[in-house]
Amino acid sequence: MDRLSIHLQNDETVFSPGQSLQGAIQYRFETEPEYLELSLFWYTSGKGTRDIGVVETRRFEDPGTLGSKDFAFTLPEGPYSFSGRLISLSWLLELTSSSGSRTVRHEIVVSPTGEEIVLESVSTGGSSLGADAIHGSCRIVLGGRR
Repeated sequence: MDRLSIHLQNDETVFSPGQSLQGAIQYRFETEPEYLELSLFWYTSGKGTRDIGVVETRRFEDPGTLGSKDFAFTLPEGPYSFSGRLISLSWLLELTSSSGSRTVRHEIVVSPTGEEIVLESVSTGGSSLGADAIHGSCRIVLGGRR
């Protein structure tokens, strides 16, 4: 049976923007794949259209049937991981093989606060504007309702 796994250095799962994310992939295959790909990306979920942003992909050519490979990514300055009533943004590492026989994912948090940002409803003079967050010097208001 084919096996894939992602292991992060010191079992970290929460990272600051700009921080280095390091770890190793481990694998075992019955038949050698042409390559393995490890991608770092974020995606949104909730109401509306799903957005995905691939930050970087590493390809490991001719990996053999058994082994491990080290990796390192430098995280971008954003977007931050957040969760709200209407929309959430999550970060993932995803490891796939060329055969497509297995895919594994490892969720991480990217935030300057050391935890996922939780968006709360904002009330302004009797009308709820949904959720808002501060990102850099930019105020983002999500899920506006009038």
